[in-house]
Amino acid sequence: MRKRLLCIALAAVMAMGMLAGCGKKDNPGVQDGQEDQRGDDGQDSQQTAEGQDGIITVNPVSYDYEQELNVIDDNYRNYYEIFVYSFYDSDGDGIGDLNGVTEKLDYIADMGFNGIWLMPIMPSTTYHKYDVKNYCEIDQEYGSMEDFERLLEECHNRGIRLVIDMVINHSSSQHPWFTEACAYLRGLEEGAEPDTEECPYVEYYHFSKERVNSTYYDIRGCDWYYEGSFWSEMPDLNLSCEALRRELEDVAKFWIDKGVDGFRMDAALHFEEDDTDFNTGALNWLYSYCKGLNPDFYMVSEVWAGINTIQGYYGSGTPSMFNFDAAGAEGKIILAARGTYVASSFVKDMLRYQDLFSEANPEYIDAPFITNHDMGRVSNALLSNPNDLKMACGLLMMMNGSPFVYYGEEIGMKSSGQKDENKRLPMIWSDTDTTGMTNGPKDADSGITSAFPSVEEQRIDGTSIYNYYKRALRIRNENPEIARGTIAIVESLCDAHQAAITKTYDGSTIGIVYNNSKEEIQVTLTGSELADMQIRGYLTLNGEVITLEDGVLVMPAQSICILK
Repeated sequence: MRKRLLCIALAAVMAMGMLAGCGKKDNPGVQDGQEDQRGDDGQDSQQTAEGQDGIITVNPVSYDYEQELNVIDDNYRNYYEIFVYSFYDSDGDGIGDLNGVTEKLDYIADMGFNGIWLMPIMPSTTYHKYDVKNYCEIDQEYGSMEDFERLLEECHNRGIRLVIDMVINHSSSQHPWFTEACAYLRGLEEGAEPDTEECPYVEYYHFSKERVNSTYYDIRGCDWYYEGSFWSEMPDLNLSCEALRRELEDVAKFWIDKGVDGFRMDAALHFEEDDTDFNTGALNWLYSYCKGLNPDFYMVSEVWAGINTIQGYYGSGTPSMFNFDAAGAEGKIILAARGTYVASSFVKDMLRYQDLFSEANPEYIDAPFITNHDMGRVSNALLSNPNDLKMACGLLMMMNGSPFVYYGEEIGMKSSGQKDENKRLPMIWSDTDTTGMTNGPKDADSGITSAFPSVEEQRIDGTSIYNYYKRALRIRNENPEIARGTIAIVESLCDAHQAAITKTYDGSTIGIVYNNSKEEIQVTLTGSELADMQIRGYLTLNGEVITLEDGVLVMPAQSICILK
């Protein structure tokens, strides 16, 4: 409460100084029932408002280009990836839970996200829960099935679609399928071959009388081995087994009947190692089954590989693959945000994704991201440079498809080293109030601190990373062409750190101009495809204004402008 009062006082003091002498003027961008907050000069004055989740927001940044939202209800979404364990703790046990996610839905929606990907929520022996013990239950650390059903209902009430992690490359070594199969193999007489009539589960995994390679482990008490590519306690499933497929169809139906909107397919590259045909066939099988249950069903798959391999997986006919070419410390987004990779090359990559992926699946939806739970955070890769972090966000949010944002990226959270636990640290909601803060993974290193303030602090700073993300998402939600438009490069306006493209969707065309240099530039639009367009919105680092006069666009360092 004390912190809240301080925020209100701060807002009042700042607002008094900026609103003195301001009068209300007509503003076509203001929706019915809202008051115009602009001053006499037509610029946005200091605004103070209580967010939907009760956090005070103060936005001192001038910006004249807010448009009406134009959000289309389809499978193009802005996704927020959540590791439930570290996100928000609703019951005080130090572990994030489903009710905690529900409590923060207004925060997520207010940011501009309309999709959520939950990392695994099923019963497991580990903190990360990628070893599933039961595919049709909720891990009790996270709550109950009733809690999940309430989360789904509240998501759908807000227009948010919910995607859950579906881990079918392997199960837990404590899954009943595996434990019963091992018990059966131990009981076989010497020289006897397993009989699926006696125990169907022996066909659910890759069992062998020989240790095929180093990823095979022995079953104690007998001379059989099993494959576990990632870990001995995550035995690989045999997706060529028809009986297993029927089981997994039942699992898919269970969650779709609950109302789940899609699956994130874990480790799709590894269903069968080095067998693209098998793996794409497996994706197509499950996706086709799910689409038969829900025509709007969505699937996004993890294929951690180069762009040509990813293109091959689009041959599965499934809609989305995570764009690993653009992601990570050496991915195109971070390199372009840093400025070591020029904007003119970055837009060529965007066109290349469009051409390659659409060739394999004309209905593809790209799934770009900056980092995820398996990678060092973007703040580490960009050395906690706030300008570069904002630029990375801007580049991501101007890409086609459905962007995915890992929780905490919107406030510049850090990770440390290669340890997975250090990439999944507690979300920092407040610097002073511990309500809802989780303990995080118990094996995470201590002393890993963020270079930037908490959500609470950043929401009252109009130039924060958080507020940059919020504007970028708003612009995306105002302009459906950004996600869905066919890309064309404006060659005459592309030169090193300067680049321009058009995106056309449903008969409407927008232009996007990039400056990923550290200097202000002037872009002459006269004579180009953008000559007759006007500014529709822009992203700048710290409240700088982009202007367009006499056909010349003046763009501050590391800025992006949307024209129409």
